[in-house]
Amino acid sequence: MLHYPVINLFCFHFQTYKLHIYFSLQTIFMAFTVCYLLLLPLLGSFFMVAYGNLNQHFDITWGEGRAKIPNNGELLTLSLDKASGSGFESKNEYLFGNIDMQLKLVPGNSAGTVTAYYLKSPGTTWDEIDFEFLGNLSGDPYILHTNVFSQGKGSREQQFYLWFDPTADFHTYSILGILSALCIFSVDGTPIREFKNSESIGVPFPKSQPMRIHSSLWNADDWATRGGLVKTDWTQAPFTASYRNFKADACVWSNGASSCSSNSPSSTTSTWFSQELDSTNQQRLKWVQNNYLIYNYCTDMKRFPQGIPPECNV
Repeated sequence: MLHYPVINLFCFHFQTYKLHIYFSLQTIFMAFTVCYLLLLPLLGSFFMVAYGNLNQHFDITWGEGRAKIPNNGELLTLSLDKASGSGFESKNEYLFGNIDMQLKLVPGNSAGTVTAYYLKSPGTTWDEIDFEFLGNLSGDPYILHTNVFSQGKGSREQQFYLWFDPTADFHTYSILGILSALCIFSVDGTPIREFKNSESIGVPFPKSQPMRIHSSLWNADDWATRGGLVKTDWTQAPFTASYRNFKADACVWSNGASSCSSNSPSSTTSTWFSQELDSTNQQRLKWVQNNYLIYNYCTDMKRFPQGIPPECNV
């Protein structure tokens, strides 16, 4: 049985022990906080994830009131009537990364209209990566038109039907640029096209020019639907396309420099730096190409009688 003085001594040592634990934990916490604050600017310089309020990321560039950002920035709409279409562009320029946007296309008789969603750099030798949605008569499918421009040269079209109605609900359309190696087009997470770097055989690749996101809804009834045979029915106007849930996990270009500290996968924890098509996605890509691809410039021998472009053989 412990006597009272012994109990006091024991309690004193116990309290001292608790104080040591308390101050040790406090020291560890303070050290962790200091390290985090010191590392935060470095981590932030690797990449930027942008999402949320569309007002924060886009400027309406034309349309005289036909483009709107309602619902506190959760939605963006573009409209087209006989007088004018409308468009917007991103506030930021992007160099590499994964760009997602959900779109719901013009419903009903959309023949003659084009909803364009693309990345583009300025200048006469620009780079550009395109999604274009070609409208059609009611009941006929939309055509998804894709193209890749590098140093001002395009003519690399692939066209697809979609395996769903793109006017009934929102669907996610993604452009993934992986450093200087690969560009992947995806729909709802399913890859539909990949464009590989073929600089080794003299084909320019869009890798060094920062690009803004652009989108527009406009009249193209001279070519968009059945080669221009079907014209826009203006009694159906205004035509409206909607956008939401933008996300850019990407290197932002500002004041002549990238937000990513280097072009090395080791410099970031963002998965897109090293992402490639695994076996499952290779099978999905093959499924789309076998079942929904309706035009491929690489197989158009009439267009290229002297031989298909060299990147088609890679």
